[in-house]
Amino acid sequence: MKIITETNFYNFDAWSSAIDTKERIINEGKEKEFEQLIEELYPDGLTDTELNDLLRFDDKWIYETLGIEEE
Repeated sequence: MKIITETNFYNFDAWSSAIDTKERIINEGKEKEFEQLIEELYPDGLTDTELNDLLRFDDKWIYETLGIEEE
């Protein structure tokens, strides 16, 4: 079963190391750009776990795509 809820990125309750990626995106002021990217890549939406996994395991790709320099 796939459950998709509507929320904005700022209110998404990330867990594990995805929290760091989420905070970095917000601190860089890129949350709207990230939301647009997700909407383009996943027009049918994605689950909380899928979004969390994206933040957790694809952080380098996310930073590069959003123009955020790595620390």
